[in-house]
Amino acid sequence: MPATRKKQVHLAAQLPGIHNVTVWSDPRSESQISIDSFIRLAQTVERGKFDFFFLAEGLRLREHKGHVYDLDIAGRPENLTVLSALAAVTTHLGLAATVNATFNEPYEVARRFATLDRLSGGRAAWNVVTSYDAFTGENFRRGGFLPEPDRYTRAAEFLGTARQLWDSWAEGDLRADTVTGEFATAGAGRFAHRGRHFDIAGRFTTPPGPQGHPVIIQSGESDAGREFAASDAEVIFSKHSRIDAARDFYRDVKRRLAPYGRGPDDLLILPTANAVVADTDAEAAAYAEEISRELVSPQTAIAHLEAVWGRDLSAYDPDGPLPDIEPEDDAHLLKGHSVFRNGRAETARQWRKLAEERNLSIRELVIEVGGRQTFVGSPRTVADAIDHYVQTGGADGFVLVPHLTPGGLDDFVDRVVPLLQEKGVHRDDYTGSTLRDHLGLSGAPRPAGWGGPAPRDDKETSA
Repeated sequence: MPATRKKQVHLAAQLPGIHNVTVWSDPRSESQISIDSFIRLAQTVERGKFDFFFLAEGLRLREHKGHVYDLDIAGRPENLTVLSALAAVTTHLGLAATVNATFNEPYEVARRFATLDRLSGGRAAWNVVTSYDAFTGENFRRGGFLPEPDRYTRAAEFLGTARQLWDSWAEGDLRADTVTGEFATAGAGRFAHRGRHFDIAGRFTTPPGPQGHPVIIQSGESDAGREFAASDAEVIFSKHSRIDAARDFYRDVKRRLAPYGRGPDDLLILPTANAVVADTDAEAAAYAEEISRELVSPQTAIAHLEAVWGRDLSAYDPDGPLPDIEPEDDAHLLKGHSVFRNGRAETARQWRKLAEERNLSIRELVIEVGGRQTFVGSPRTVADAIDHYVQTGGADGFVLVPHLTPGGLDDFVDRVVPLLQEKGVHRDDYTGSTLRDHLGLSGAPRPAGWGGPAPRDDKETSA
């Protein structure tokens, strides 16, 4: 009787762009905005046969007490432009960009993703995010016009409209017929959408790429976000520091798929995670402690506390106890941060309770509450832990976030990946060419029969 094939571990990498998740001041860190840094990390994880490379997004420089928040990374270039450059220096790695559905328009976003999918040979993915934030909205024409309850209704209509645009080209629309002189048919790219948020009609310029539609990613963990993912996404990010919470999330999201006519394999759940690897478990534990304190400096700890309390707490000792004064609910000292905006009194109560139970200082508490799943140990320990996490229903894989740019995943790729391959839970090589192939997504929404002329035909016709 043949042995049952173990569940495969999907791996992705994120070059962290916002928040205190990268130690930019470490002497081993290189440029945070140079294309060379993006290329090196992307090529490293492609060598490790990862599924995709992911970029988050910040649409406004954050501010703290009226000044630019200068503790985190700033100045990162625009995602789709960076990924288009990476398409030229990678061959199989998926390329995933975060693009906001609140502050953009479907036509332009659909055109840019169709272009990336075509340039990369079918490796594009779109992390669809929304925003409640009027502070960020000030950078855009309509400002913070969108009521928070409408974020996901607009996002759903935005995505549906983009899909309509990608489907506006059918097989044979791009003819490039040198005999008749007809390059495109009369119906090519024709579309019309009438909805609450968008009322557009015309011609879409760009035939779909090899995937038809890019892979759709969602990253919200609210009830509305989970439902949006169950109905429309193919990958959902999550953030859990405990495996029991991760398993609860996994079961909940997977059970939501059936009402939409989808199966468990149609949506992959990939928590963000860190991996700290050293020769021994003890060395890795010491290194992990060092990293956590680098990620949360004394200044960062106080800034995070002020974001919740809405008060100037600069007089407090970051290595001392939490303040005994209550938060100011309406004060926003840290603007542009998505975490600390609602329920401050309840957040403060929970933080005090946790600090008292574990005897944590301000800095230790911020480290504790800001943590994500972290695998710490020797290469064997880390490989075993990742495999156990996936095989026991905690996730389908992980989005690894290195604390150093761009060399933070070198040890993982060189020392942990071979052990996962040895276990038979991670590919030895790519077996397909598109990101959908890597993720095992069988229900590709490619327009029926779409093929389009091969790139060689295009070139020959235009020459």
